[in-house]
Amino acid sequence: MTRIHFIAIGGAAMHNLALAVASKAGYKVTGSDDEIFDPALSHLREAGLLPDEMGWHPERITPDIDAIILGMHAREDNPELIRARELGIKIYSFPEYLYEQTKDKIRIVVGGSHGKTTTTSMILYVLNRLGIEADYMVGAQIEGFERMVRLSDTAKYAVFEGDEYLTSPLDLRSKFLWYHPHVAILTGIAWDHINVFPTFPQYVDTFRKFVHSIEPDGSFIYYKGDENLRAIAGDARKDITCIPYDAYEGNVAMQVFGRHNMQNLQAAMLACHCIGVAPEDFYREISTFTGASNRLEKICETESSVAYKDFAHSPSKLKATVNAVRERYPDKKLVACMELHTFSSLMADFLPQYKGCMAEADVAYVYFNPKVIEHKRLTPITAEEVREAFGTKNVEVFTESEALQAAVSRQLSAVSAQNVALLMMSSGTFDGIDVKEFCVKLLNG
Repeated sequence: MTRIHFIAIGGAAMHNLALAVASKAGYKVTGSDDEIFDPALSHLREAGLLPDEMGWHPERITPDIDAIILGMHAREDNPELIRARELGIKIYSFPEYLYEQTKDKIRIVVGGSHGKTTTTSMILYVLNRLGIEADYMVGAQIEGFERMVRLSDTAKYAVFEGDEYLTSPLDLRSKFLWYHPHVAILTGIAWDHINVFPTFPQYVDTFRKFVHSIEPDGSFIYYKGDENLRAIAGDARKDITCIPYDAYEGNVAMQVFGRHNMQNLQAAMLACHCIGVAPEDFYREISTFTGASNRLEKICETESSVAYKDFAHSPSKLKATVNAVRERYPDKKLVACMELHTFSSLMADFLPQYKGCMAEADVAYVYFNPKVIEHKRLTPITAEEVREAFGTKNVEVFTESEALQAAVSRQLSAVSAQNVALLMMSSGTFDGIDVKEFCVKLLNG
C-alpha cells in the first residue's frame, strides 16, 4: 500500500488530484488543511478523504508515509511540511507529481494567458467522444467527465492545462515547466500575475522557458496573431515543429461562439491531429461541445433575454468575453458585470491594463470589496481610480455587493428584462451571490 498525504488538500486542483490518486488500486490518501469550502468539502467528504479536523497536525506525519504532495496554499513554515522534511519523506508539488505519474505517456499541455481551460476541455471532449483514453488535469468540469483530474495505468496520452503560476512555496518556477510536453499549445500572452511577474518581459520569459521544455522532436502550436508568440517560435529549437494557427472559419455549426473560442477550437484540432485524429473527425465531434463550466456558460434564457457567467477576470479574458457576447447578440442590451478579485486585478499598478476592456457593453458594472484588498495586504484603491482605469463612460464601480445587485435589478426592471444579454464575470462570487439563482430571478421577472 502506497501512502500519500496532501498538505492543503482543499484546493480546487489539489482535492481533485487527491480523489484521482485515491481511486487508484494500492493507494491510501490522507490530507490536511486549515479551511475547506464547497465543492471540495462535499467531494472530499463523499470520498471519505475529509480531514477529521481542520488545521495542521505534524504528529500525523509519520515515517510510513511514502510521499507528501504540497499545495500552493501551504506556507514554507507549515508544521506538517517541516516534520516531513525532518523525516526525509519525498515531497512533490502538484505539477511535479502529475509529471511523475505520466512521464511515460505522450503529454499535451495547453498554456497561455487565456483560453487554457476551454482549449484543454475541447481536446478532452473530442478524445472522449472518439473513445481515445487519456489522463488529464483541467480547471473546470466538462460534460462526460466525473472529475477534473484523472490518472491511470492504461492511458497512452495525458492532457494538462498548463498554468504559469508558481509551483509551490518551495519552488517558485511556473507550474507548466514541470510537464515537458510532446505537444504544446500557447494561446496568447497578456500580462497577468503581476505579483509574481512584476514586468511584462519577465512574464514573457516564462512562456519562452515553457517552449524550451518541450520534449525532443515535439510540436509547438501557437496563435499567430500574438507578436510575442511569433518571436518565441522564431527562437525555438530546430527539432521543434512550430505550427501557427488562427480562428476556425469552416462551415461546421458550433455550440460555442466568439472569435476567441474559434481560436481555441483550432488550437485543439491541431493538438488532436498531432496524435493522429483526422480534422474531419475532430470537427464532427466538437460541433456538440457546449463549453466548460463557468466559461461563457449559459445559465438562463427566456424568449427575449439571456444570461451567461464566465470566469473572466484578467483584461484579455474580460475583453474577449464581452466582445463575444456583443457579437453574438448585437440587438440586445448588454449588461456586463465583473469582479476584481485576484491579486493582479486589485493592484493599482495593474489597473491601467483594463482600459477599454468593457467598451462594447451598453452598461458595465465593476465590483471590488475593499476588505479583500486589506486581506491580501495590498495598497488600497478607490472606486474612482478603477473607473478611470477602465476608461469608458459606460463603467460604474461598486464596493458593496448589495448595491451592485440593486443596480443590476434596476437595469433589468427598466426594460422589464426584455431583450437583454446579462453577463456576470468573476473568479469569485461577488461576495456570496448565487449567480445562477440571481440571473434566473431577474430574467423571469
